[in-house]
Amino acid sequence: MTLHLPGADGTLRAYEPRTEPLPTLWATSGSAFSSRTVFSAAHVVADPYADTTPDGPAAVDWDATLAFRRHLWSHGLGVAEAMDTAQRGMGLDWPTAAELIRRSAAEARATGGRIACGVGTDQLTATAATLADVRSAYEEQLAVVEESGAQAILMASRALAATAQGPDDYLEVYGHLLRQAAEPVILHWLGPMFDPALEGYWGSSDLDAATDTFLEVIAAHPDKVDGIKVSLLDAQREIDLRRRLPRGVRCYTGDDFNYPELIAGDEQGFSHALLGIFDPLGPLAAEAVRVLDTGDTDGFRALLDPTVELSRHLFRAPTRYYKTGVVFLAWLAGHQSHFTMVGGLQSARSLPHLARAYELADGLGLFPDPKPAEERMRNLLALYGVNA
Repeated sequence: MTLHLPGADGTLRAYEPRTEPLPTLWATSGSAFSSRTVFSAAHVVADPYADTTPDGPAAVDWDATLAFRRHLWSHGLGVAEAMDTAQRGMGLDWPTAAELIRRSAAEARATGGRIACGVGTDQLTATAATLADVRSAYEEQLAVVEESGAQAILMASRALAATAQGPDDYLEVYGHLLRQAAEPVILHWLGPMFDPALEGYWGSSDLDAATDTFLEVIAAHPDKVDGIKVSLLDAQREIDLRRRLPRGVRCYTGDDFNYPELIAGDEQGFSHALLGIFDPLGPLAAEAVRVLDTGDTDGFRALLDPTVELSRHLFRAPTRYYKTGVVFLAWLAGHQSHFTMVGGLQSARSLPHLARAYELADGLGLFPDPKPAEERMRNLLALYGVNA
């Protein structure tokens, strides 16, 4: 049956939903990939019955949240937990994030899934922090992740960005943390398009100067850095950076605009992946990487290149609201029973934006059963007063 979807120009356009799923996407295999290390940053499922407010404590549906992580692991993907995609600093407070880390790490041990977890400073008020406060906050979160048995991802800190006076402060704080880390960590450089409070990270708004400081941190502690996650949405800058990394330090792309070419790589190397877009793309992304494992780069690109339009749509400016589209698609795909988010963030994208996300995802065959997805889309349109 035809759906009438609202466009950005205020008009309705006819769309014929897919009637059959793509069954090849739903054959699960939990075996590890051989050519790339791939993490999906995973969203959290809110408790829709919680009596809370957008600025109140986060209320999480733990059963549905952990079930989604099992879904990702079942396809062989690693889970990057308590990251930006899980709404850190945008609805997910540190006490709830700590509980999420503990629960997900326990689930990973039980299922044999790979997990890495975000370490930040979001228990601080950025404008009131000192460098000593930043170090202490990082140490508290690092202890939680290491005690859970997960790998640590040192996330960019709003408090450090607000407090640091220049590159030397970044060198001191990160050097201190890397000396303390029990195992090699992943360093995360999140650009201001994802979080405006991170403008000037690594001590400069000049990205060339910031890159030099970032590399200086790594060069001083190469044995404590498993890899770097780069989320700057600049493919050439990521390529240039990965070519300057010390031997043995990986580059995990966080570029949700250019991931196929960066993962495929070139004659001088490639990026692994730690991506928010692999939350909705999980089964398709896993299939593509398994094709790449056979050495078939063209086949890998043929599967993954068509997904870029959807990813660029979800991550369009203001990029930090991409989580709304990610959770929306999880609801349409049947991974959760509702379209509610912690912090009330389901309101952060417009109906035309969500309609286009549905259309693109349906065209890619991302829904295990297109009919319930269509019905949910039709219900959402009716809620907005659209006679679909």
